[in-house]
Amino acid sequence: MTSRMWQSPTSSPNMPSMYWVFACASTFGTGFLYLLGAVPAGKALGLPLWLAALCAWLGYSSGGFVAFLLSAERQTWLMGKLKIDPHAEHPIFIIRVWRRFGLPALGLLAPVTIGPQAGALLAMALGARKWPVIAAISLGAIPAVVIFASLVALGVKLAK
Repeated sequence: MTSRMWQSPTSSPNMPSMYWVFACASTFGTGFLYLLGAVPAGKALGLPLWLAALCAWLGYSSGGFVAFLLSAERQTWLMGKLKIDPHAEHPIFIIRVWRRFGLPALGLLAPVTIGPQAGALLAMALGARKWPVIAAISLGAIPAVVIFASLVALGVKLAK
């Protein structure tokens, strides 16, 4: 391995291939946990905006899929850990949205409210089937990723 492989993209016009892998993996991991910061992080790491948005979306979508893979006991434990009670007397905002508009609204709001893992767990706890939940979580993130990427392209700061 040469030292050129590990240089940052600002040191040469052609980004080394290993740097792309690490930048994509970092953006993917950030999208798994925090979609809002994933696109700017990918762009800051030197990825083209479309690739940063794609890696962030894939990371976010995999977060919903991981919740799908958990056993029922683990799902119950995580719901308790996140303090999500789907049958509360005074439900949180996202549960009120679920009751009024259903799974598509949950899919659209999860990227900016509770995230993919909690969104998928909540939908499954409220009786939704698993594959439609995965589809709603993944497809609902696309508008958020497009908006975040557009804001990054315009130079708007998304976080302080």
